[in-house]
Amino acid sequence: MADSTLPSFIQALLKPEVYPHPAPEITLVQTHISYVLLAGDFVYKIKKPVDFGFLNFTTLEKRKHFCEEELVLNRRLCPSLYLGLVGITEQSGGITLDGPGTPVEYAVKMARMPEERMMAKVIAQGGLNKETLDRIISILVPFYAKAESSPAIEKFGTAQAVSVNVLENFEQTQGFIGCAALSREQFEVINDYARAFLGNEELFAKRIKTGRIRDCHGDLYSANICLADEIYIYDCIEFNQRFRYCDVASDVAFLAMDLDFHGLPELSDYFIEKFCQEAGDTTLLPMLNFYKCYRAYVRGKIGLFTAHAPEVDPATTENCLALAKKYFALAERYAAA
Repeated sequence: MADSTLPSFIQALLKPEVYPHPAPEITLVQTHISYVLLAGDFVYKIKKPVDFGFLNFTTLEKRKHFCEEELVLNRRLCPSLYLGLVGITEQSGGITLDGPGTPVEYAVKMARMPEERMMAKVIAQGGLNKETLDRIISILVPFYAKAESSPAIEKFGTAQAVSVNVLENFEQTQGFIGCAALSREQFEVINDYARAFLGNEELFAKRIKTGRIRDCHGDLYSANICLADEIYIYDCIEFNQRFRYCDVASDVAFLAMDLDFHGLPELSDYFIEKFCQEAGDTTLLPMLNFYKCYRAYVRGKIGLFTAHAPEVDPATTENCLALAKKYFALAERYAAA
């Protein structure tokens, strides 16, 4: 039976007969900004009509635009994975994909990856090793070398520009202070550390001078990596340039933080050491702890947002709060280091 709290078009997309291909089992996964439908050999990702300030998907036109951006940007690393834009249309009360009628939503259509090879699952099974990290590094180093850079993009690497993202996180979590996931003491420790580090303007200036501010991925962690026959690094940030135009250090610190989060500090250290060596990056290390802290706090914030979204089920809420608590504890650890 369909969940009546879901939009009617999502309820329709939970039925196999809507799809133009075999879809014997359909799974709906929700994030704070997306509905993701796993249907047969394909995945359909649909943006929710939300406005969090740092992203705005409140109109159909905007959702279509950002679906198109998602395709273009992710094809930089995964051209074979991102198949195209699909219109979700309605006619006479019936929902179809790319059919006749009025478009009510748009979806990014992707080839479905083997779930057992998702990096988070490989990590959980103890299967991640240095050789795999070497393969990831061999993809990332040329990606960053070729990634767009310009005076306009470099401005996003200044201490002032980075502070916009960092301080926004604190503003957006003010209302959650004192909840089970984020204590007042944690908030103050992390806030004080980040503000103090942002005063080191010369460190940020050196990163700009050495050409390390690029059009990056923006969301580089295990949930967005699949270790299949080839390595897929997907789901980059498409909705806000200031999260993607960043220091390469911020991008790779996200994956390093994620490895720490999963209890793999030795692999985290190896990843950064080997990346710096292969990329010839001699000024990354002084930035690492700061960006790890920033990334851990972002994940904690997203956990809070998802947990408090009215459409998510109680089990998702409980899980997201538990993860948020772990991320905020990790951010505090970096801040106190």
